Amino acid sequence: MATVKRDYYEVLGVRRDASPDELKRAYRKLAMEYHPDRNQGDKGAEERFKEVGEAYSVLSDPQKRQRYDTFGHTGQQMPDFGPFSFDSAFDLFDMFFGGGRRSGRAAVPRRGADLRMTVDITFEESVFGAKRTVEVPRADTCPDCAGSGAPPGITPATCPDCGGSGQVRRAMQSIFGQVVNLTACPRCHGEGRLVDHPCTRCRGRGLVEERKTIEVSIPAGVDSDVQVRVGGEGEAGPRGGPHGDLYLSFRIAPHPQLIRRGQDLVYELPVTVTQAVLGDHITVPTVNGETVVDVAAGTQPGRVIKIAGHGVPHLRTGRRGDQVCIVRVVVPAHLSARERKLYEELGGRDGRPLEVRRGFFDHLRDFFAPAE
Repeated sequence: MATVKRDYYEVLGVRRDASPDELKRAYRKLAMEYHPDRNQGDKGAEERFKEVGEAYSVLSDPQKRQRYDTFGHTGQQMPDFGPFSFDSAFDLFDMFFGGGRRSGRAAVPRRGADLRMTVDITFEESVFGAKRTVEVPRADTCPDCAGSGAPPGITPATCPDCGGSGQVRRAMQSIFGQVVNLTACPRCHGEGRLVDHPCTRCRGRGLVEERKTIEVSIPAGVDSDVQVRVGGEGEAGPRGGPHGDLYLSFRIAPHPQLIRRGQDLVYELPVTVTQAVLGDHITVPTVNGETVVDVAAGTQPGRVIKIAGHGVPHLRTGRRGDQVCIVRVVVPAHLSARERKLYEELGGRDGRPLEVRRGFFDHLRDFFAPAE
């Protein structure tokens, strides 16, 4: 029978809106309570320790936590969450307390560092998406030594001090008794092997600097606060380790006439007094090209005219927002003699203010108010 996983927030005993500090405090307390060094031979405590470590490894990572909050334990929706092992729990415990009881094991290739880049895109590309070619400066595996750091045909020797594990054990006393602290081997610097005659191309690092050109897809609806992950395009790991990931953020050029507000686009529609009084059909710009809107007779300043479906697509659903045209009546600063005479014939100068029922901000507040 398949085991049903408990909710990670329940495992750590925290609320779903718990801060990173609250998560860390809860993990420390539970890891201390169920650590195998304090519960030797207790399989239940060992399983609980693994469960606590698994929960923290997900909730402490902002991206994994967001996926978990959205999709729960569904593995297909959590591509960055790799298989959890008992050693992962010890790695987390070591991070906080500097102790552990792992036996020596062969050093394995480590994953390379993630990279972050900012890409300049146009306003239209942020709305409709695009494909762009970017050049990524990064460290890659040395082609001459395949990441070993040794010349071709020469195998690095196993470090005699750590036996190839890359770690040395030091016993120390604590309030819980003797604790074995694992540290990087000072002789091989945690590599587990020694290279007497390093590769001439990479000088023993196993890595060389390169600039790789890749094509990336910019999703429709991307905003400046969104990051796009390109898997496996970060730096190579040391000694032939896998590549990290590349994270792209975007710097979006402003549009000369439109302003983005979430999924909607806002356009200030200037009209003359005559157009506002008598009405008109006015051509306005949109990201889809020019379109005509109907300005009704008697339109007041601040009126909102909506063009449905001409906004920005939602990143997940693809549903587009709207374009909001806010009417601004432009009063002429200079009049000809004839224009002045016509305005004087209209009258209305009686020394008292005109009673206005609703203003610009009333219309704007109504539009952006959440639906009940």
